[in-house]
Amino acid sequence: MPGLLRGVARTAVVAGTATAVSNRVSRRQQGRWAQQEAQQQYQYQEQQPPPPPPPAAAPADEMTSKIDQLKQLGDLKAQGVLTEAEFEAQKARILG
Repeated sequence: MPGLLRGVARTAVVAGTATAVSNRVSRRQQGRWAQQEAQQQYQYQEQQPPPPPPPAAAPADEMTSKIDQLKQLGDLKAQGVLTEAEFEAQKARILG
Protein backbone atom coordinates (compact mmCIF):
# COMPACT_ATOMS: atom_id res chain seq x y z
CA MET A 1 0.00 0.00 0.00
CA PRO A 2 2.76 2.56 0.77
CA GLY A 3 4.22 1.99 -2.71
CA LEU A 4 0.85 2.70 -4.34
CA LEU A 5 0.37 5.85 -2.28
CA ARG A 6 3.86 7.04 -3.19
CA GLY A 7 3.15 6.45 -6.90
CA VAL A 8 -0.14 8.35 -6.75
CA ALA A 9 1.54 11.23 -4.90
CA ARG A 10 4.37 11.37 -7.44
CA THR A 11 1.85 11.40 -10.32
CA ALA A 12 -0.06 14.23 -8.65
CA VAL A 13 3.12 16.29 -8.22
CA VAL A 14 4.17 15.73 -11.82
CA ALA A 15 0.69 16.58 -13.13
CA GLY A 16 0.50 19.72 -10.97
CA THR A 17 3.92 20.88 -12.11
CA ALA A 18 3.07 20.24 -15.76
CA THR A 19 -0.16 22.21 -15.41
CA ALA A 20 1.61 25.14 -13.76
CA VAL A 21 4.31 25.22 -16.45
CA SER A 22 1.74 24.93 -19.23
CA ASN A 23 -0.30 27.82 -17.82
CA ARG A 24 2.77 30.00 -17.50
CA VAL A 25 3.84 29.30 -21.08
CA SER A 26 0.32 30.09 -22.32
CA ARG A 27 0.22 33.42 -20.49
CA ARG A 28 3.65 34.34 -21.81
CA GLN A 29 2.64 33.54 -25.39
CA GLN A 30 -0.56 35.53 -25.07
CA GLY A 31 1.42 38.50 -23.79
CA ARG A 32 3.82 38.29 -26.72
CA TRP A 33 1.01 37.98 -29.24
CA ALA A 34 -0.82 40.94 -27.73
CA GLN A 35 2.37 43.01 -27.91
CA GLN A 36 2.98 42.03 -31.54
CA GLU A 37 -0.62 42.82 -32.44
CA ALA A 38 -0.37 46.24 -30.78
CA GLN A 39 2.83 47.01 -32.70
CA GLN A 40 1.27 45.93 -36.00
CA GLN A 41 -1.81 48.02 -35.37
CA TYR A 42 0.35 51.04 -34.51
CA GLN A 43 2.39 50.59 -37.70
CA TYR A 44 -0.77 50.19 -39.75
CA GLN A 45 -2.22 53.40 -38.33
CA GLU A 46 0.98 55.29 -39.09
CA GLN A 47 0.90 54.12 -42.71
CA GLN A 48 -2.67 55.27 -43.30
CA PRO A 49 -3.04 58.73 -44.83
CA PRO A 50 -5.10 61.16 -42.78
CA PRO A 51 -8.80 61.10 -43.66
CA PRO A 52 -9.91 63.80 -46.08
CA PRO A 53 -11.76 66.73 -44.54
CA PRO A 54 -15.54 66.48 -44.75
CA PRO A 55 -17.01 68.34 -47.68
CA ALA A 56 -18.39 71.77 -46.94
CA ALA A 57 -22.14 72.12 -46.92
CA ALA A 58 -23.33 73.08 -50.34
CA PRO A 59 -25.05 76.45 -50.65
CA ALA A 60 -28.07 74.68 -52.11
CA ASP A 61 -28.41 72.66 -48.90
CA GLU A 62 -28.31 75.85 -46.84
CA MET A 63 -30.96 77.42 -49.02
CA THR A 64 -33.19 74.35 -48.73
CA SER A 65 -32.82 74.49 -44.96
CA LYS A 66 -33.72 78.17 -44.90
CA ILE A 67 -36.76 77.57 -47.08
CA ASP A 68 -37.95 74.80 -44.77
CA GLN A 69 -37.54 77.08 -41.75
CA LEU A 70 -39.48 79.84 -43.48
CA LYS A 71 -42.29 77.41 -44.31
CA GLN A 72 -42.48 76.39 -40.66
CA LEU A 73 -42.59 80.04 -39.63
CA GLY A 74 -45.39 80.65 -42.13
CA ASP A 75 -47.35 77.72 -40.70
CA LEU A 76 -46.89 79.04 -37.17
CA LYS A 77 -48.06 82.50 -38.27
CA ALA A 78 -51.09 80.98 -40.04
CA GLN A 79 -52.00 79.05 -36.87
CA GLY A 80 -51.81 82.25 -34.85
CA VAL A 81 -48.85 81.18 -32.77
CA LEU A 82 -46.67 84.03 -34.08
CA THR A 83 -47.63 87.65 -34.50
CA GLU A 84 -46.70 89.58 -37.63
CA ALA A 85 -43.81 91.30 -35.80
CA GLU A 86 -42.45 88.00 -34.46
CA PHE A 87 -42.74 86.44 -37.90
CA GLU A 88 -40.80 89.30 -39.51
CA ALA A 89 -38.10 89.20 -36.82
CA GLN A 90 -37.58 85.46 -37.22
CA LYS A 91 -37.62 85.75 -41.01
CA ALA A 92 -34.93 88.44 -40.86
CA ARG A 93 -32.85 86.25 -38.53
CA ILE A 94 -33.06 83.24 -40.88
CA LEU A 95 -32.28 85.22 -44.00
CA GLY A 96 -29.42 86.89 -42.19
